[in-house]
Amino acid sequence: MRGRLPRPREKGGAATGPSPVDRRKTGSKHHLICDGKGTPLHIVTTAANVNDITQPLALVDGIPPVAGRPGHPRRRPGAVLGDKAYDSQAVRRELRKRRITPVISRRGAPNVKGLGKLRYVVEQTFALLHQFKRLAVRWERRLELHDGLLALGCSLICWRRLKKVLSCRGGSYSHTCDS
Repeated sequence: MRGRLPRPREKGGAATGPSPVDRRKTGSKHHLICDGKGTPLHIVTTAANVNDITQPLALVDGIPPVAGRPGHPRRRPGAVLGDKAYDSQAVRRELRKRRITPVISRRGAPNVKGLGKLRYVVEQTFALLHQFKRLAVRWERRLELHDGLLALGCSLICWRRLKKVLSCRGGSYSHTCDS
C-alpha cells in the first residue's frame, strides 16, 4: 500500500522479534545442529525472542537421511549434545522416544565437565557461518531469502570440508592436510 508506513513487525520481516539484549531493535536467531566434526546438518531461523527450548525437536526432525551402509538410511543421531537453554524434561523424553541419548546440561547445576570442549564444535560452525557478513547481520526482510543464504553458507562449509578430505586422500586438489 502506498502512503502507509509499515508496522515494525512488517518492516523487519518474518522470524524477527524484539532482541533480548536491546528491546527496541528486532532481530533473529539461528539454531544449528551439526555432526561431531562440525558439518552443518540442519539450521532454523527464529525471532530473537523465541525460547531455545522450542527448537531442538525441529532440528532433530530436520536432519536429512544419511547414505551409507545398504538398507535404510540413517536419519537420527545416536546422541544430541546441548547447552542449558535446551534443558527440559519434555525434550529429554521426546529424544529418548526417538532412541537418541540427550547430553544436556541441567539448569541450576554445575556445568558438565568437558562439555565445553564438545560444544566448541557447534560454536566453530557458527563462527564459520557468520564469516559471511550477510548471515551475521540479517539485512534481508524476506525470510526465504535469508534461509536461502543460510543454506548456501552451509553448502560452502560442506564443500570446503569435502575438498579438504579429497585433497588428503590424494585427489586432484593441491591443499595440504592438517591431520
